[in-house]
Amino acid sequence: MNPLLMLTASELSQMLRAGEVSAREITAAHLDRIAAVDGDIHSFLAVDSERALATAEALDDRRAAGEELDELAGIPIAVKDLFCYTGLPTTAGSRILEGWRPPYNATLTERVLDAGLVVLGKTNLDEFAMGSSTESSGYGPTRNPWDRTRIPGGSGGGSAAALAAFEAPLALGTDTGGSIRQPASVTGTVGVKPTYGATSRYGVIAMASSLDTPGPCARTVLDAALLHRVIAGWDPRDSTSINAAVPDVVGAARRADVKGLRIGVVKEFGGEGYQPGVEQRFREALSVLEGLGAEIVEVSCPHFDYALATYYLIMPAEVSSNLARFDAMRYGLRVGDDGERSAEEVMSLTRGAGFGAEVKRRIILGTYALSSGYYDAYYGSAQKVRTLIVRDFEAAFEQVDVLVSPSTPTTAFGLGERIDDPLAMYKADLCTIPSNMAGNAAGSFPCGLSPDDGLPVGFQVMAPALADDRVYLVGAALEAELGRRWGGLLIDQLASREVSA
Repeated sequence: MNPLLMLTASELSQMLRAGEVSAREITAAHLDRIAAVDGDIHSFLAVDSERALATAEALDDRRAAGEELDELAGIPIAVKDLFCYTGLPTTAGSRILEGWRPPYNATLTERVLDAGLVVLGKTNLDEFAMGSSTESSGYGPTRNPWDRTRIPGGSGGGSAAALAAFEAPLALGTDTGGSIRQPASVTGTVGVKPTYGATSRYGVIAMASSLDTPGPCARTVLDAALLHRVIAGWDPRDSTSINAAVPDVVGAARRADVKGLRIGVVKEFGGEGYQPGVEQRFREALSVLEGLGAEIVEVSCPHFDYALATYYLIMPAEVSSNLARFDAMRYGLRVGDDGERSAEEVMSLTRGAGFGAEVKRRIILGTYALSSGYYDAYYGSAQKVRTLIVRDFEAAFEQVDVLVSPSTPTTAFGLGERIDDPLAMYKADLCTIPSNMAGNAAGSFPCGLSPDDGLPVGFQVMAPALADDRVYLVGAALEAELGRRWGGLLIDQLASREVSA
């Protein structure tokens, strides 16, 4: 493996600024890696080799001319295929958008380009971000680099797998019910869901508008913070964007000091259904933080037990509304238009052919929940429970600075293991959903390999809205101390397997 691939974005940035390596060399190394391994991993749906190399060369010229560039300028990045990017197809992992090329960039795409990051391509995902395994993609599943018979999480399994396979040092993801944090957990990487509204949704294909939150994916806490700094901030084109200062996430990641911090352990996230190895590593991580001077407090959030059921009423209702635009009349797939069929027939045939089983299931659930006679009983009641979940968070944050839990109840499950059992699949997001319901910040950080199966375990940190820096503070402290004990990052163990092989 090319040694450049094993470096963090921060390390590569230092080398670029010192003139020890060029952006073109770094980009070429990652493109070569994608060509070598992605046929098996399937992280990418589209690779933009020519434009990536041209962008890298232009950045080298600017740096050589003495231009002051962003700290991440010249660093490659993979982008989840929900973000509009002109010149490349944006499919949302769905056949209904196969080949569609957007005429504009998403705000976050613009921000990474303006900062000088080099977009390698678009990554695979569950169709329209609906899934926890990346198996519902219309273009085939992605595999987990730790064990290629297992899932890389979802919906953003492509972005997480690209990091774990050393195909990219940074990636963009979106988190609606855990789609950044759950893949990070099962691939041994870092994933953060910022405060809802702190990152723009403009140009991101919508799944559930009150829940969708774009965020950074990386292999280290500092790298995630550096990317967070680039992408966060107010966007007047997004009506849900928060016009507030971005917390100092980079400073928190570099400080990594939890002495005196009150850390609340969510009582409801544990016990039956949780893999013993996951709970063991979680408890060990708590001991590490306590040893670093944090105060550990058990906190009860009783309405978290209803979060999964609540989410699967609110989210499908918003899906039903958002996906109504894919009607064969304006763009995307069009089936059965032979001049003999009505618009309604063409629409029905197109949606039947273009949408996969999971998308159809959620549209049907959402349409039912919003239907006359059932709206108050289902959707209205779910919104009331959502308020109770928000109040649980508010009460908890009066007692502690952050809340913590396992990121997922289990490690990565096998490909095909849950594909025919939707409820079992949905339970993979059991711990991550409450933060989406409340809109607060949360992140997942590696805390070791499960003794049950040798696969990564994630440690989730949840903070109040606009206190995203606390997420990075705890994650960085945990990473630094565990790194000292492990002799490096958890992901280094995956790299060493390949190098030794």
